[in-house]
Amino acid sequence: QVQVKESGGALVQPGGSLRLSCTVSGRTSNNYAVGWFRQGPGMEREFVAAIRWSSGLAYGDSAKGRFTISKDNAKNTFSLQMNNLKPEDTATHYCATGQGIILSSLRLRDQYRVWGQGTQVTVSS
Repeated sequence: QVQVKESGGALVQPGGSLRLSCTVSGRTSNNYAVGWFRQGPGMEREFVAAIRWSSGLAYGDSAKGRFTISKDNAKNTFSLQMNNLKPEDTATHYCATGQGIILSSLRLRDQYRVWGQGTQVTVSS
């Protein structure tokens, strides 16, 4: 059974940086992708960034130029480095994984079958 677990959420000041980690366990094939989504209070869950196991990645508009997604194959860990954080980045951040997601569909929530519990990021002075 595939499981996903996030970590790294914290309280950070505006302009600061944070690195979130996502560990995927129990997978049975290499044809999968991992995505980061976030949901602020009263907001819909929105796409942040995603990366495919083989190749290809995508970023949401809010992440471009500030966030970087990466993977460590040996540790099955996927990281989201967030720089220049703003108060509007405050949200619960979720990691999710799905099989066989094509590059053009990486930002679609319904492509991801297994979700983590989320980790809270709060940006405030």
